[in-house]
Amino acid sequence: MDPDFDEFLHVPARLSVVALLAPADWVEFGFVRDTVNTSDSALSKQVSALAEAGYVSVRKTRDRKGRHTHVRLTSHGRQAFQRHAAALEKIVAAARAPLK
Repeated sequence: MDPDFDEFLHVPARLSVVALLAPADWVEFGFVRDTVNTSDSALSKQVSALAEAGYVSVRKTRDRKGRHTHVRLTSHGRQAFQRHAAALEKIVAAARAPLK
């Protein structure tokens, strides 16, 4: 297996979250939830795991409209995602290569 293949990130729910966050800065929790089509509790569990591993940062704010949670990739998370995506691309390229 490619050393850049990240078993932790390969969990489909985590991979979906990280892929969504990759091109963005801070993303609102509700947008992530709706886009990856999951529940608050399931997303919270994955975001907590990603934060504990250092892949994402979580920012909680409060204003007159209520509490807000935003998530973004850390530089470590961004690098890990890029390496993992490259490893997946190698796997796909190998699968598409003609048999010898």
